Order: sequence, then structure tokens, then C-alpha cells
Amino acid sequence: MTAEPVQLSLGVTLRDDATFENFYAPDEKANLVVSSLKAAALGKELSSQVIWGAPGSGLTHLMQAASHEAQSEGLRVQYLPLRDIRGYSSEDICDGLEASQLVCLDGLDLICGNREWELALFHLYNKIRDAGHSLLMSSHISPSSLSIELPDLKSRILGSLVYHVKSLDDQEKQSALIMRAGGRGLQMPEDVSKFILQRSPRDMNNLFMLLNRLDECSLQQQRKLTIPFVKEVLGL
Repeated sequence: MTAEPVQLSLGVTLRDDATFENFYAPDEKANLVVSSLKAAALGKELSSQVIWGAPGSGLTHLMQAASHEAQSEGLRVQYLPLRDIRGYSSEDICDGLEASQLVCLDGLDLICGNREWELALFHLYNKIRDAGHSLLMSSHISPSSLSIELPDLKSRILGSLVYHVKSLDDQEKQSALIMRAGGRGLQMPEDVSKFILQRSPRDMNNLFMLLNRLDECSLQQQRKLTIPFVKEVLGL
């Protein structure tokens, strides 16, 4: 089966750096989440799964990583960031999606209370199940606490495999920065990662955006990641 571009006509694309290899998993529970998502992405575990966690815990990264993984195997994939597309017709968006071997719904909590979207996702869930394909969903609210008004949809979600993706503590955030820097060919000493964490917003999205800046400046100026260099980039 030939691979198709992972892109909607709405202009939705995947980040190149959102891969499983680029995701920092600090413990066995996190590794279990990664292995389960990877199995679903590769069609080895045909099921519906929900991952949930606080903003910045890496949910979007994992959903896009699963999409990349499936695409690399030539499977049909559709990634839907509900934050960006919930204003469109749910019927038009969901029509025919069950033909994709993997569907990733990112941001399930954002359509709660929207009857049109709830009905569309209920029917999509059933069609994907009947087709023997995989459905991955993410939410910043635990599935049991989602304010979904359609009982049948809520029961389907609660009947899925559910994994909690915990937020990283400060030491783990330092390790994640060091790992991500290493993937870019940058050596980040531990004292530099600690300095960044102490003087920057601690949300991982912001920290990785800062790493992008440091990478660009390091390449332009041919300088290593040192505390004086980071101070200069941060304007401290």
C-alpha cells in the first residue's frame, strides 16, 4: 500500500521533529505509552486509545509521532488538530476518514458540548472500529472528567485504552533539553540546562522554542552552548 501525504486540504501538517525517538520518556510508564502508541500506529494493536495530560506534557508530539510512524510504513494516516479545525463542518471533516488505517484526534476536550462534533466523532469511532483500523485521541482533561453530552460517545471513550502522560519535573526537563539538543548535534552541559530552566518559562513548548533560538544563534555565530552565550541570547 503506498503512502499518502499526511496533510489535510485545510493546511494541517506534521512537525518534522515530532517523532518517538525525539520524545523524552523518563520512566517505564512513559515508555509503555510510547510502545502502545507505536503498536497502534503500525497496525499491530488495532484499538482505540486515549492519552491525557496537562498542557506541555507532550500530547501533540506523541500524536504526531504516531502519525509519522504509520506513514513511514506506508499506511494511510490522518492527523486532526481539533483546536484548528473545530470551526469547520464536522461532517465534511470526518467523511471517509475510516478508510485511513490510523486516525489521530488531537484535543478531544475542545469539542465537548458541541453536539455536531460529538455525533460526528461517535459515528467515526464506530466506522473505524468496524473497519479494523486504529483511533488515537488526546485530551488535556481526563476521559472520566470530559463534559461530553452524548452518552454513547462518552462510553466509547471510557472503553478505550487510557494512558496518563505526566508532566516532567525540573530534573527531567533538564534531561529532555539535553537530549533534544543532542539530537540537533549540540552539546548542552548540565549547568547550562539548569541555568535555562531557572531563567525561562518552564513549559516544555517554550523551552523547546528557546532551544530553537539557541540552535540558530549557535550555528550563525559558531559558538558552543555556554552560560555566557545563553545569557546573550536571552538578553540577561
